Order: sequence, then structure tokens, then C-alpha cells
Amino acid sequence: MKATPEALLQQVFGHAAFRGEQAAIVHHVAEGNDALVLMPTGGGKSLCYQLPALLRDGVAIVVSPLIALMQDQVDALRQLDVRAACLNSTLDADAARTVEQQLLAGELDLLYVAPERLLTPRFLSLLDRAPVALFAIDEAHCVSQWGHDFRPEYRELTILHERWPGVPRIALTATADPPTQREIAERLQLQDAQRFVNSFDRPNIRYTVVQKENARRQLLDFLQAHRGQAGIVYCLSRRKVEETAEFLAGHGIDALPYHAGMAADARASNQRRFLRDDGVVIVATIAFGMGIDKPDVRFVAHMDLPKSIEGYYQETGRAGRDGEPSEAWMCYGLGDLVLLRQMIEQSDSGPERKRLEHRKLDALVGYCESMRCRRQVLLANFGEDYPQSCGNCDNCLQPPEAWDATEAARKALSCVYRTGQRFGAAHLIDVLRGGESERIHQFGHDRLGVHGVGADLDARTWRGVFRQLVAHGLLDVDTEGYGGLRLAEASRAVLKGEQTVMLRRVAGKRERERSASGRATAPAIELAPADLPLFEALREMRARLAREQNVPAYVVFHDSTLRAIARDRPDDRDALARVEGIGAAKLERYADVVLEVLRNADETEVTAP
Repeated sequence: MKATPEALLQQVFGHAAFRGEQAAIVHHVAEGNDALVLMPTGGGKSLCYQLPALLRDGVAIVVSPLIALMQDQVDALRQLDVRAACLNSTLDADAARTVEQQLLAGELDLLYVAPERLLTPRFLSLLDRAPVALFAIDEAHCVSQWGHDFRPEYRELTILHERWPGVPRIALTATADPPTQREIAERLQLQDAQRFVNSFDRPNIRYTVVQKENARRQLLDFLQAHRGQAGIVYCLSRRKVEETAEFLAGHGIDALPYHAGMAADARASNQRRFLRDDGVVIVATIAFGMGIDKPDVRFVAHMDLPKSIEGYYQETGRAGRDGEPSEAWMCYGLGDLVLLRQMIEQSDSGPERKRLEHRKLDALVGYCESMRCRRQVLLANFGEDYPQSCGNCDNCLQPPEAWDATEAARKALSCVYRTGQRFGAAHLIDVLRGGESERIHQFGHDRLGVHGVGADLDARTWRGVFRQLVAHGLLDVDTEGYGGLRLAEASRAVLKGEQTVMLRRVAGKRERERSASGRATAPAIELAPADLPLFEALREMRARLAREQNVPAYVVFHDSTLRAIARDRPDDRDALARVEGIGAAKLERYADVVLEVLRNADETEVTAP
């Protein structure tokens, strides 16, 4: 062993102590044992294999499907003077050959590689001639055929155990419910590996779900509290990505689109700007995000319902990787549910896969409609019991009210039946509220007994009623037609007066504003007003250093490190070395320029009137 884990943690990474089970995992793998690690995004998974790589002789081979993350990780490790490289399709032949030579010469501590490349005979032959310290299999949930990120190549990674049985393996993921955890262990032959299951809770993230009304305006209102901050806005379609990015840009927000239909160079340029500039908002389909290691994403907003609770958890997990307060906000409506059900039914998947996707969607809808603490519902889907209310979600901060909606439900169900079970919610609401549109007259719906019987409720309330009736299985969606609503078998008891219906009351404007005003925005290290100019000067210094090296700013220093410097104002190298996040390499590389910024700030304050 080259040093103790604790000594290397401080010397290389600049951290005074491990978090959670990191210490146990690092010791376990460094001693040559296999491990299966389940840890939330931002929980420090990378350290669980990076430190053992430095503690063991040879090179750690890190299997990752994420090209963007590979380069980010390599950039960050090189800042720490760790010998790291990656092999992927972005390298030309000469660059790839150089990395291979470094591998064979024992000049690397970590080598990141995609599973497709690892499985080639050429690369396997290279590994036969290289001293391998360990294998790290990142994003291990990709092995699950029923998961949301299945990669068939992951099934073939059993070759690592079969070909190098003496080399320890560590599989890591942030997204795996109990069945997926069992499948990872089985498919990767890690049944005998020690399992480290950390809490999936991300306490720094606030969860909020709102009923979709005017989605763009609602998004803009949400973003007012996040001006100048980095964030991700997810949309279901490419067209909506483009339109939303244009809308936000038109309202003074530095927003850029990202989707698979864009030209590759434009897509890469927008991703690069998001990663390397401060305060950029990326508007994207779910093609964006896997492997994004940007720690200071302050919010993730969903303009449409995701496809599963696992996907939602993974996407929201891209916020607040630095542990600072962040938000997960979703704008959700009945149209989202109708569209996703249609997409499932119209896909080429077999019956078993469709049933699974419907169950996953139902679980997410249950989360959206629940009146319980969001965190309790979310974590329960990953097999975790969260006994207390979190105090950091909309349901905790502004407890929803239930109301006896039996009469409204019977009117809604009757309207569906009387109009022929083929119309969407918008038309049905118009009928219930006594509308006189041309369409209503065209179909004779103004002559029905249900015409106008719901005039006592506004359109917002009726939208909530229909959405929840679908969510509770009282109405079905015609997935083969145009998304019309039809009665489900369970609706009979309601129509016969044998069952009451309790629904969640849709929050009014005043309640929504009061809930929004309670957002937690204070960082872990709060700065006094007098320290803010120094913090901004340090951020400008960081941006300049990042541009000079062509790396993202957070690779140089995290915001939390700059806040600590601004608060503590270290006056020499020894004091700077005690700041969290500054190890030996960063101290050597940046001490002079940081201390110069501090001296200039002191001089400015002394001479200020």
C-alpha cells in the first residue's frame, strides 16, 4: 500500500474527512475485495474507486458509457496531478495510440473506457499485458434489461471476472430499485460482493410538482428566483426544446437548446458552454444529462412528465451535486399522461415490456398526485423507508387539502359516457361548464343533460379532477385513437353511488405563491455582504484560469471552496492548504494567484472611502 486512505484523501483531494460509507468502501476495495455500491448522485461515488486506484499497484480500468463524463473526470483528476486518461471515439488514432502506450508502460493510475471498446479483442489483449489494479463499472444499472438505460454491452462485462478473477471489481450506480439491484449482482457475477447501500435521499434538493396551466409562464415565474444560476429544463420533444429555449432567451435568460436532432457541432458547443460558463440554462430532451458532472446546477425543471420514477430521480439528481440547496420542479398535466400512454402502446415493445412501462409510469403519477411528503414517496420506490416528513418539498411546506369530490367525479364520469367516450378533457370541461362552442353544437352536446352541470367549478379545478380520475384508474386513455377518455371498470361503483372519491384540491394562485416564497436558497457557507466582492473576484479568477486551460470552471475550484476562501481570507500557503477542496497539487498550482486576489481585495478595502 502506498499510503493510508485518509492521508491521500487530504493530500490529493483536499478533503479532511470521508462522507458516509466512503471510508469503508475505499478500505474494502483497496484490500482487493469486490463491492456493489449504491449511492445517490453527488454522494461521492467516484472517490470510491479513484482512491483505491491510487492505493493499489497498477491502473484502474473504469468502465463508463458516458463520453462527456469521462473527459470531465480526466480533466478534474489531472488538476490533482493524478495520471488519468480515457479511450473513446473522440480520440484520433495518434491520441489513442499514445494512451495505449501509457497503459502498457504503467504510466496511468486510471483509464476510462467505454464498454464497447473494452470488449474488443485488441483492448482485452492490451489488458493482458498491463498491470490492472481494479475494475470499476460505473452506471451499473445499465446492465438491467428492464431499466431505463439498458446497454446490452454491460451484459458481457462478466468477462472481467472470468478472465481476471484475482482483480477486484466495484460496480456503482445512483439509480436502482431493489429488483434492479438484484439483477446487477446476478448479471455481473457480484453475488458474493459486499453491498454498500447508502440512502438515496438528496436532502439538499427541494421537490415541487405543479399543475400545468400556462407552462412557459409558470417556468418563467419559477426561474425568477434562479437568475444567473445554472440549470436544466427538460422537455419531451425536440420542437418544444427549441421553442422553450427561444422563449427563455427572449426574456433575458441565457438559455441554449440541446437535442439529438441538432447538428453535432452545435450540440457539442451548447453543452460546452453550459459546462464551462456560469449561469447558463440548457433546455434539453433526456438525450442530455447522463454523465454531466457539473456540480453547481441549481435547478432541474421538467416541462413534461418523465417516463418513470427512476428517470425522474436520475434527472433531478443532476441538481446540487455540490451539496448546496437546489430545486427539482415539475409542471405536469393530463396531456402528458395521455401522450406517454400513447407512446407506450404505439411502441414496438412486446406486451411484457409495455406492462412494465405502464407500471413505471403509474408509479411516477402516484408520486405526482400523492398528498404525502414527496421524499417519502420517492424513496419508497427505491425500497427505502423515510419515516419523518422532510420539510423540504411542496407537500411539507404547503400541505395539500383533500376534498370530497364524489359529486364532481360522478358528473365527470357521466359526461365521458354521455359524449360517447371519445373526447379529451378540454372538450369535456367545456361541456360541463356549459360552453357554447361550435364543436359543442356540432356534436349536439349542448342538448345533453350534463351540459352546464359543472358550472360551479372553474376550469382549473375540473382539469385537476380529470387528471386525478385518470391517475386513480377511474378513467382510461384511448391510446389507440386520439387520446380520448373512456370509463374504466372501477368507475361503476362511483356512478352507482357505492364509492366516494377524495381528491387533492388544486392550489390557488395565493397558495402557489406562498409555497414558492419558501424556497431554500442559502448555501452551506453563507457570506457576509462585505465578502461578496471578494467571492466574485475569485470567480473571475477561476473563469480566467479555466479558459486558459480549456477546462470547466468547477474543475479548477468548486463554488464552496471559493466561498470558504472569501470567508476565511487565508493569508499564506499554510492557511490556504487548510481550506476544504485544496490538496497539494492545487495548492502548488494556484496558491500564488489566489493569494494575489486576496491581497488586492485587502488593498481595495483599505483604500475605499
